[in-house]
Amino acid sequence: MNVIIATVKSWNIKKAHQFKQDNEDKYNVTIITDKDELTYDKVKAIQPQYILFPHWSWIIPKEIYKNFTCVVFHMTDLPYGRGGSPLQNLIERGIKKTKISALRVDEGLDTGDIYFKKDLDLYGTAEEIFIRASKIIFNDMIPKLLQENPLPQKQIGEVIEFKRRKPEQSEIKQEFDLEKIYDYIRMLDAEGYPKAFIKFGRYRIEFSRASLKNGKIIADVEIIEGD
Repeated sequence: MNVIIATVKSWNIKKAHQFKQDNEDKYNVTIITDKDELTYDKVKAIQPQYILFPHWSWIIPKEIYKNFTCVVFHMTDLPYGRGGSPLQNLIERGIKKTKISALRVDEGLDTGDIYFKKDLDLYGTAEEIFIRASKIIFNDMIPKLLQENPLPQKQIGEVIEFKRRKPEQSEIKQEFDLEKIYDYIRMLDAEGYPKAFIKFGRYRIEFSRASLKNGKIIADVEIIEGD
């Protein structure tokens, strides 16, 4: 079976290479980590049974998802949480547990039919959560999908849409309580994400590696001059 794994972020790339190595006798796996490499001609030459997207930040070309089975892994209990920045939107809403939904790509944003879902806890930093999700996707969900070839089912329930967050939304506001400040720091504490910050005169103070204990937050701080 020919399979393409298209993914970004270091933890997913590492897991993709490990999956390829561990399953070389079962699947012919091609790993794509650059959006410019995901072309129709390349995919057509490989003729994959599945194209898997554990973490992908770009629109998948229509000619690809119309002609090949494309599966994304979205970090909400769909149809709740369609759209961008799912992890940050969940934590900002005070949600402690979610599901990873494996769904087939169609024309809409996270509107495709669902293959199945797996539970995911939302404690810890964003990077810790992403790594936890990566283990579930590569160790459980992808093997289940490839081995069982399930038929996806229509989404059921109330549709709630998320908007992709902008960098300026990472600013910690004066009215935030301590728990919300902690949530802001941890939900943005991952590779490639704009860290939570406050403005102090001409300085920008960014926070990471936060812990909330005994009514106080302990965190790493980086002070940057300018915006």
